[in-house]
Amino acid sequence: MSTNLPKGFEALEPLAEAWGLPTQDARQAKRRNSSTETLQEFYDAVVPHLPQILAHVDEFPLDDLPPESQRLFYISLALAEVAPHIELYRGDPNVPHSFDEERFVAVHGAETG
Repeated sequence: MSTNLPKGFEALEPLAEAWGLPTQDARQAKRRNSSTETLQEFYDAVVPHLPQILAHVDEFPLDDLPPESQRLFYISLALAEVAPHIELYRGDPNVPHSFDEERFVAVHGAETG
């Protein structure tokens, strides 16, 4: 899969390789293994672009996204993974006062999307 993003999203290109991950398991692992600072930097970089990301992705059926748009969609899913940790947990990459997340296995976590 190409790391190139659609035209207009060049500012997010430095994030594409690290955060444009195709599975929930991969996105969750990236979040858990990131520092608070890394999560905040990702959040701050992507949130301003979210309306444009969603408008762009909405131009295509989800099962027929061009590769560069698919990577952009994965970045938005990574934001959905990270946002609660910034907005609710003070940037903690883990869920405070909970069981170890690695104990929970998502049935669909290894599926693309």
